[in-house]
Amino acid sequence: MKKNILIIGGSGYIGAKLIDFYLKKKFKVFSISKNKKPYKKIKNLKNFYFDISDKKKCKIFFKKYMFHYVINLAGYVDHRSFYVKNNNIIESHFIGTLNTVYYLNKKLLKKYLYIGSSDEYGSNKSPQLETYREMPISTYSFSKTASTHFLQMISKSENFPSTIIRIFLTYGPGQKQNRFIPQIIRGCIKNINFETSSGIQIRDFCYIDDVIRAINLTLLSKKSYGKIYNVGSGKPIRIKSVVKIIKSLVGKGNPIYGSFKLRKNENIKLFPSINKIIKEIGWRPKVKLYDGLLKTIEYYKNK
Repeated sequence: MKKNILIIGGSGYIGAKLIDFYLKKKFKVFSISKNKKPYKKIKNLKNFYFDISDKKKCKIFFKKYMFHYVINLAGYVDHRSFYVKNNNIIESHFIGTLNTVYYLNKKLLKKYLYIGSSDEYGSNKSPQLETYREMPISTYSFSKTASTHFLQMISKSENFPSTIIRIFLTYGPGQKQNRFIPQIIRGCIKNINFETSSGIQIRDFCYIDDVIRAINLTLLSKKSYGKIYNVGSGKPIRIKSVVKIIKSLVGKGNPIYGSFKLRKNENIKLFPSINKIIKEIGWRPKVKLYDGLLKTIEYYKNK
């Protein structure tokens, strides 16, 4: 019997990679996306398009389908202030999570994996530990933290099989060009002047293949119920150094440092401890930044 897996946010970068991964693993894959995307008809893949903050649509969907596994990547990163676009962010991340958990048929469910965010740590000192008290500094990070607390509560009080993964910066071939690394690669390949921040921030970049492995191992782990795990490379690096590596690998490009101001309350040092997931799940990153950047650059050169 094939296992049914639901990818919420299947049209996103990580979501699309997960769909490919689980189709190869012979799962029957279901995907929910807010925005309709042109997909070819693929065996064992069903795509649905609706907003999970819509209670009525969630109720209808989960009444019809049951799942062994659910991975929730819904929503989008948005650092705008509460008074600019508060409701959409809260609804996408928090209300949507409540709806899926409430209406989900739990007869077959083995694991509900929620993809949290490094932003939940806010201004906590690095390396960030899963035991830290969250310090959200935006509507987005608040919504992610609220979802985390809700899932931990329902896991402890009602044995709901949930786990939270906090993924730090992901990169790799196929990522949208409005993300940091693709933007830098594009500027270098075109050999143009391009704007960037001062680059003083220290971040952790994890290659997409490593992220997918971390998600899968945590999803299948029976030791992870109710727990939080950080996912990252474990090798923090200054943003300016990443730009310099990309420029060196491409062989051209002219970054204009300091063109972008840092965000208000931005944490200059934001990188995780990954000891917990290594010890409890048995995952560790395999792809070094230099090798991952080479693969990513080659992808965009061919594009």
